[in-house]
Amino acid sequence: MNRRENLVLLWVGIASLACAGAAEPTRENLDFFENRIRPVLIERCYECHSAEAKSLKAALRLDSRDGWMKGGDSGTALVPGSPEQSLLIKAIRYTDEDLRMPPRKNGGKLTEQQIADFEAWVKMGAPDPRRGDAAVLTSSPITEEAKRFWSLVPPRRPAVPAVKASKWVTTPIDAFVLAKLEEKGLSHAPRADRRTLVRRAYFDLLGLPPTPEQVEAFVNDASPEAWPKLIDSLLASKHYGERWGRHWLDVARYADSGGYETDIYYRNAWRYRDYVVNSFNDDKPYDRFVQEQIAGDELWPDNLDLDGSYQLPEAKKRHFEARVATGFYTLGPQVHESNMDAPKLAYERLTDWVDTTASAFMGLTFGCARCHDHKFDPFTQRDYFALQAVFAGSREVEAPIIPAMGIADFKQHYPRVIAASEARKAYRLFEAHTRDRELTPEEKQKKQRLLEGIANAVLSMPESTAHDGPFDGLMEIPTVSVLGHERPELVPVIHILNRGEIKRARDPVGADLPAVLKENSRWEGALPGPFGSRKQLALWLTKTNHPLTARVMVNRVWHWHFERGIVATLNDFGKMGELPSHPELLDWLAVEFMTQGWSLKTLHRLILRSSAYQMDSRFAHEANLRADPENRLLWRANRRRLEAETIWDNLHAVAGTLNLALGGRPVAPPLTGDEMPSGNWIVSADPKDHTRRGLYILTRRNFRFPLFDVFDLPVNSVSAAARDVTTVAPQALWFMNNKVAGQQAREFAARLVGKPGQGWNEPDFGPGQTGWEGKASGVHAGWAKRVDNGHSTPSFDDPIGTVITHGMSSVLWKAPPDYSGGPVKITGGVWNIRQLGRGGSWKLWKNDRDLLTEAGIDDASGTSSRPFGFARGRAGAEALEAIPCAPGDSFRLEILQGDFVGVNFTITSATQTNDLAAAFSLAANPTPAGWQYCESLAHGGGVIGKALRVERTIALDPVAWIDRAWRWALGRAPTPTEKSESLEMIDAFTKTADVTKETGSMPDALKRLPKEQAAALTKFCLSLLNLNEFSYID
Repeated sequence: MNRRENLVLLWVGIASLACAGAAEPTRENLDFFENRIRPVLIERCYECHSAEAKSLKAALRLDSRDGWMKGGDSGTALVPGSPEQSLLIKAIRYTDEDLRMPPRKNGGKLTEQQIADFEAWVKMGAPDPRRGDAAVLTSSPITEEAKRFWSLVPPRRPAVPAVKASKWVTTPIDAFVLAKLEEKGLSHAPRADRRTLVRRAYFDLLGLPPTPEQVEAFVNDASPEAWPKLIDSLLASKHYGERWGRHWLDVARYADSGGYETDIYYRNAWRYRDYVVNSFNDDKPYDRFVQEQIAGDELWPDNLDLDGSYQLPEAKKRHFEARVATGFYTLGPQVHESNMDAPKLAYERLTDWVDTTASAFMGLTFGCARCHDHKFDPFTQRDYFALQAVFAGSREVEAPIIPAMGIADFKQHYPRVIAASEARKAYRLFEAHTRDRELTPEEKQKKQRLLEGIANAVLSMPESTAHDGPFDGLMEIPTVSVLGHERPELVPVIHILNRGEIKRARDPVGADLPAVLKENSRWEGALPGPFGSRKQLALWLTKTNHPLTARVMVNRVWHWHFERGIVATLNDFGKMGELPSHPELLDWLAVEFMTQGWSLKTLHRLILRSSAYQMDSRFAHEANLRADPENRLLWRANRRRLEAETIWDNLHAVAGTLNLALGGRPVAPPLTGDEMPSGNWIVSADPKDHTRRGLYILTRRNFRFPLFDVFDLPVNSVSAAARDVTTVAPQALWFMNNKVAGQQAREFAARLVGKPGQGWNEPDFGPGQTGWEGKASGVHAGWAKRVDNGHSTPSFDDPIGTVITHGMSSVLWKAPPDYSGGPVKITGGVWNIRQLGRGGSWKLWKNDRDLLTEAGIDDASGTSSRPFGFARGRAGAEALEAIPCAPGDSFRLEILQGDFVGVNFTITSATQTNDLAAAFSLAANPTPAGWQYCESLAHGGGVIGKALRVERTIALDPVAWIDRAWRWALGRAPTPTEKSESLEMIDAFTKTADVTKETGSMPDALKRLPKEQAAALTKFCLSLLNLNEFSYID
């Protein structure tokens, strides 16, 4: 970011620049149209409002974008972005007696969910790909040219190009990027500074900010291996899987509920989420990752081998992971309406599975072929429904989970566990087929037998098969929703459907792969039918000569690192998608990805070590901007806004409240009154869960967590590989007014002030690191600074953990955890400002509890009335000797009620001597807000900032607070101007503070400040969190 000369709240200014007019529709929005809008138009509207209508009603056509834009007899049908002004929305709501569509004679009013979908569609700008004549034309034969479209041909490794500026090339990636730049006569940006790079790497790989210590460690590491070592350490962190798993969850349209009217809660969807996180952490090969999600149950079937040779832990883990992975299909949007017939439900489910498979793994808009042959890509309706037939024999099942069971008991009783689960399945199946009608006598008897079967199966299991405690009656077995096989007699026959309407079936079709892709990938042989075809689909997708799988994934990884894919349309590699900016690079990466064992971490290392990744984003080059304003050729890094969850994480990390526990059930933080959903939002009982990472916050399809909604969480009803980035006023308003932001600003302020004697023990986010090691407070030795004429310089080298509080109200030494020096000897002195004639006193504490000695300061001599060891260089005073000292013990020299000049404090052990010295003075006249200027005597004068007159044991130095605040929040120190304006801001906030309006919980550290000053510091922290630089990464 550019170094600001004025500290301003840029969110407000930026928010006011939100673009007017409709943006180009995203692939996600077009998928919404294809899946939620077009089928309803075809089924309920085309009969009267299309080119094929026998009699066009009201001169309105709804079979093309041009048709509804032109409108009919009543005017324009839709106003994109405004449901309330759209006649079509008014008509389907049935609020006007004279304007109701569809009419009652044609089936009547749409369902509430369908109406809500149309409203959402119009609100997002009414994206509609049906442009011009192509919207209504019939299909033409697939040409050879269409078959040879670039993305449908298997990738081949191209030669790495030769370039002129070869010194810039560190990996083959750079050669491909530089070749394009040289071809166009463009320059590349220089390398970003080290502070920018370390911050970029942390957010890219972990989604978490680096601590100031981690920033300084990298900045000061001049070794050529510093950057590779940093990358490796971040990739080894458990938090890497959380960050990159979140990307995949967008692709998988993950949510914890089903959506539609009921929005039923998926109580075990989180197990799929944790599977994804663990897979990324384990660097599971991507081909295996794909195979498990599509056909984990068919590729790794349940074979427990109960003859005594079975080794439970590892084998069961692999089997269980492969089954959980198929939750990719079961966690999508689902209709749970009792009035919807079973065939319709099955069709909706198959549609979701096919569309998601094509988008997630092949980057194709395959859903366009459901109602008609694809208008632009070589895919037919037969291709579409043949892929549906691959899934026809699959259904959602509940797989039992057996934790912590003895192997012997497990081997003996697992068949009974399975029997109980199967008994439940049989009963649910019976209910599904007899719902909404009266049972025959035979069916009543069968129902009774099924219920008895469940009871007998559960009661036959011993206590050792109960979970989480002793058996107590009918205990529910924990399960996870996965894919399994349907009963053969219930497998539906798949037909090609006219216009995609289930009641207009045409020819039956068997399981098969899309014909053009099958031909181009040289796949031979027929699929086995409804059972086993998913296995063949998974193996086909992960063949090294499949045209799309590797290309699509490396392109996504590139986008998630650079903010723009080599193919900008991540889920559309078809003709309507964008052409690749670097086609040779894309193919080289795809082949290299497969050659390296489909390893994502290897791909990360390759990308992050490139010069292309390390470029500066602030490079302003007029010729480049004119030639490539969108930076398609990558002549500089792209500045990126953090995603919604990462903004949440960053906010809590800076405040010191982030709970970095891994995995488990979703959590529900408290909501404010105006944020409450219409349904249930049960707040998590444990307050620690309220500050978990955003990844773990409950995701309901019908209610989006407010912050995430404001910051562009994608619609999770369809696969989304890229997120929109909008700039709107509610984003700034959330940061300024939301109670969560306000409370975290208080916690941040408390962190700056700290507690006496409590050091700042930061995490390293390295291997095995699972959370903050306690809330940060106090001042770490690395932050002890002496400020002279506005410049911050180190005051001393400190290898053992010494802490000096800014403002010099006290001086503290703390024995490090590995201290072994035994008892200590303490000497030192304190002397006063003789000219001011003010007295004072000091105390020497051990562990802030035990008073070792104290004395007043002699006004006449200007020295301590009881020096310990020496004062002003005069020897002969009494020393404190043989003071017991253990690891973690602290000794604090506390100054009370004095305007003092100097402190000298020495602690000597058997192994080392620690000298701590400081000197400064206070001005006689405080500012109107109560702050006083400090003047450094040690450096010959000069204003060094503002500090509070100290009359308590606490660091009260706004200069230090400001420096730490900028480093924690933004990863850098403030400029002199920013520091000066920050001081003026705090002073102004103090004078204008209205403490009667303060709400929320006040941290203990802030309670030791006067209320006006606590409020001022909190407001300053909130202002800092509102800066663009907090939510954007260079």
